[in-house]
Amino acid sequence: MKARYGPWAVVAGASEGIGAAFAVALAKQDLDLVLVARRPGPLADLAARLPVRTVTVSADLADGIEAVLAATDGLDVGLVVCNAAYAPVGPFLDADPAETRRALELNCAVPLALAHAYLPAMAARGRGGFVVMSSLAGQQGSPGIAAYAATKAFGAVLAEGLWGELRGHGVDVVTAVAGAVATPGLEHARRRPAPGTVGPDEVVAAALKALGHRPRTVPGAFMKVSAAAMGRLLPRRAAIALMGRANAAIVDN
Repeated sequence: MKARYGPWAVVAGASEGIGAAFAVALAKQDLDLVLVARRPGPLADLAARLPVRTVTVSADLADGIEAVLAATDGLDVGLVVCNAAYAPVGPFLDADPAETRRALELNCAVPLALAHAYLPAMAARGRGGFVVMSSLAGQQGSPGIAAYAATKAFGAVLAEGLWGELRGHGVDVVTAVAGAVATPGLEHARRRPAPGTVGPDEVVAAALKALGHRPRTVPGAFMKVSAAAMGRLLPRRAAIALMGRANAAIVDN
């Protein structure tokens, strides 16, 4: 892993949940880490637990990635994990345009900017990796989280396109299309776990296993079946209605 994707990895959205799990997994592979998130306290706590060199960047990436670029100036970054995300919840007609704009910036503009910043150097040296976290919500329209789902569709399609373009340059790209994940954010949003909920470690293991082998992975056996059924078997209107019912548990909480 270090020879292929090291010596440094950037993890955006690293303070908890999936991002923290990525940091722990990559540290076990002896990659040094640049950990990025808004809250400095959780970042410092995470960095103190890791047995590798770390750089912490406390920044709101929705405002741009300049702080990350400054922190990695002179570092040999071989892997980037795009995990930072924002999810406005509720009916679109009630949404604050500033909130949906933030989702667009953080979920779409940030992976795009990180790709522009780091992929050219990886391609030039003939090795590297790029991971984009997506969601099953982005496979179809998702009432109740419409803007978030749309941004996750963007991320998945961007990653698949980059996989096709960069595989000949020695750079591996994968999108992990996750369903319900037992993160602090989801636990706060739902009264009880959704069917097929997986842990952050399972998501990370699936993403890293798929990296270099295929463009897309869906963590969890239940979610793999659900993704296939929603994408291939159900009529589009039925899939949208099903997502609306599933999201109601979050919207009404």
